Amino acid sequence: MKATSSTPRARALAAGLREVREAHGVGLRQLARILGFAPQVLSLWEKGLRLPSVTDVALILGFFKIRGEKQQYLLELARTARERDWVTPGSPEISPELSGLLECERSATKITAWASSIIPGILQTPDYARAVLDNSGLTQSQADAHLVMRLDRQKMLTRPEPVQYRAIIGERALRAPVAGEDIMSDQMDHLLAVAERPHVSLRVLPTETGYHPGLLGSFFLYEYEDTPPIALLEHAYSSAFLHADDHIRSYLRLAKVLAERALSEAASRTVIAEAAK
Repeated sequence: MKATSSTPRARALAAGLREVREAHGVGLRQLARILGFAPQVLSLWEKGLRLPSVTDVALILGFFKIRGEKQQYLLELARTARERDWVTPGSPEISPELSGLLECERSATKITAWASSIIPGILQTPDYARAVLDNSGLTQSQADAHLVMRLDRQKMLTRPEPVQYRAIIGERALRAPVAGEDIMSDQMDHLLAVAERPHVSLRVLPTETGYHPGLLGSFFLYEYEDTPPIALLEHAYSSAFLHADDHIRSYLRLAKVLAERALSEAASRTVIAEAAK
């Protein structure tokens, strides 16, 4: 079935509606029957493949007595879900926008990551991730919550039908002293182990490659079986989800340029092994 909408906002709305229903222990068919929706339609809303009206979202939120910021956030998503791109403000909390990221990852069939200076979160060891989070201006409880979430996201690489994950990592990310020597060495060993998985491609882009647009920042591309790709740009205090065709084409081209300049997988493993010493 061809989707009518798969924008980042639509995926965040889908995740939010599903979370509300599941948090109250109500089955999809049960909710559809109570509110007079066709179960198939409600299912498509919760997958982000069809867009409910603002009235439909308000009806669901009213049934579950959702008020305050959560209500306002989901209604705003319903009003703006067709907008192609989405720039979000940063927050030290587990933000609603993170639900959009989780939904992008959950349903992706292929993910391409370009990491210029930090190991991607999906590939981080717990100790490396802790070192990153402890120096990100978070409280201890916030850092703990982010760590649990980050480790849970890594299950996409070990689930029965794992995502095809392609990572291009800047050599400086291997050398940057994010944590102590032992933690960095363990992180390199972890990269080597993950790279053995048949659905994972891990390549290193040497520092001496010279200038390329990827130096301006890391990005992620999420590709799907039946819907258009989504790009995510992460910065220190904000993120941008891009869905417009011209933006996606630009980042697909950039990913190709980076892949052409990166070392082969075999040569990359040699560089990572040297960094582990």
